[in-house]
Amino acid sequence: MRLKEVIAQLEQFCPPQFAVSWDNSGLQVGRYNQDIYTVCLAVDATSAVIEFAIEQGADLLITHHPLLFSGLKRIHDHDFTGRRVIELIRNDVACYAMHTNFDVMGMADAAADLLRLRDREVLEVTYEDDVSKEGIGRIGKLPEFMKLDDFAATVRDAFGLEQVRVYGDGDDAVITCAILPGSGKEEIDLALAAGADVYVTGDMNHHAGIDAVEKGIAVVDAGHYGVEKLFVPYMKDYLRREFPGLKVLTAPENEPGRVI
Repeated sequence: MRLKEVIAQLEQFCPPQFAVSWDNSGLQVGRYNQDIYTVCLAVDATSAVIEFAIEQGADLLITHHPLLFSGLKRIHDHDFTGRRVIELIRNDVACYAMHTNFDVMGMADAAADLLRLRDREVLEVTYEDDVSKEGIGRIGKLPEFMKLDDFAATVRDAFGLEQVRVYGDGDDAVITCAILPGSGKEEIDLALAAGADVYVTGDMNHHAGIDAVEKGIAVVDAGHYGVEKLFVPYMKDYLRREFPGLKVLTAPENEPGRVI
């Protein structure tokens, strides 16, 4: 199968127009007529992930986060991004990113499914036409009222995490939940305005967390990677279903940071 055929199917599933304006989803490195037999999946195109893909004989690396966010004026081996691009090209491995278009068309509902949210709606509308409103994050009702600390434990277990950080009184009852995978501190007020009792996201800093509680909403910080790592099993199932002739690999899962 040619790379352009794989891309056509991926972009039918997650159309590029659903990506937000600052994003750089799509083909990062590669030849459209390249033959694809083996695909490797990862959240980020790190040097370790690229090395794994090369060692495993992958022809295509599909990541959630783009390898390239802004333009490169020079590509050389004294720059870590340049080294990654060089290694991909030297080994004829294409690299394709599904970022905010996947956040809209796959990630949001997949994350909401894990929390069993019902009566859900889009949290932040990023695309609207005559037919529908689409966007990042979801808000809905939990199956039942839960104490905040019990809910936080549910988030931890649902996403396979070692820990989560909680802002708010652990004995407070919550039922309306907003979730925005990735970095969501800028959308706290959206979650609050939508009536959420608790907000699940990542990259919450000290001031944003304590300010959220003062405003009247609890926060569960599950980490940027913690929620978005669901991209890998989701896309593994998708690729095996839509491209049964391709071999699909997943890069070893490693939390970007460690707690000691």
